[in-house]
Formats: sequence, C-alpha cells, structure tokens
Amino acid sequence: MPVILGFDPGRDKCGVAVRSAQGEWLFHQVVPAADTLALLRRLYHQYQPEVVVMGNQTTAQPWRQRLQEWLPGVMVALVDERFSTLEAQQRYWEVYPARGWRQLLPRRLRPLPGPVDDVAAMILVERYCQQHG
Repeated sequence: MPVILGFDPGRDKCGVAVRSAQGEWLFHQVVPAADTLALLRRLYHQYQPEVVVMGNQTTAQPWRQRLQEWLPGVMVALVDERFSTLEAQQRYWEVYPARGWRQLLPRRLRPLPGPVDDVAAMILVERYCQQHG
C-alpha cells in the first residue's frame, strides 16, 4: 500500500490522518475546517501521499473540488463514510487510552473528552485499504 492521507470532511471541523506504506499511523488530528487546506498541503509536502481518501457524504463534493485544485495530480478517492463516526466513537479509547479515573469505567460508560473526527479519518483509510487490497 502507498502512503495514504485520510480526510473526514465537515463543515466546522475535519479529521485528518496519514498512514505509512507499512501501515503505521504517522499523523492524526482534528482541525477547524478553516485550517484544513493549509494542513493538508503541509502533510502532502511532508509525506508525499499517493492518494487522499475522504468520506463521500456530508460536504464531500465541495471538498473534493478544493483538494483537486490545491493538490493537483493527487488521486482523491471517495469511500463510504456511513457509520464511521459511530465506529470512531467505539474505537476512540484504543487510539487514546483512558487515563486517571476514566480507565476505571467500562468503555461504553466513558464520556468522550473530544471529537472523534481524526479516528473517523483513520477508519476511512482502513476501509479504502480493505477495498483495494
């Protein structure tokens, strides 16, 4: 697999993740939507991804057009993002292990301390990898 940049687009905030060719997570973060293009350009120059994987629902088409203008020559692949947020909420504690009193609670009872959009971007990359071997 090539280096893949995952992108969970949103109106207010976006999730971004970069997966290495070896399958390691090099970067993941939730960013304000207004700062996303600058971050994506920086990550593109830093990691040279061959493909940008993004969700196909909420604001996909306007974001896809922006990405194709700002990152010419990079393939933008859309993947089904249905239930990715729910899956990200369930996986959150694997990515960000609980600390302090939160680790005493079962996962289903732990309140999430922040947004899960970066974990959703990771899930989109994993879905792409499953579809493309």
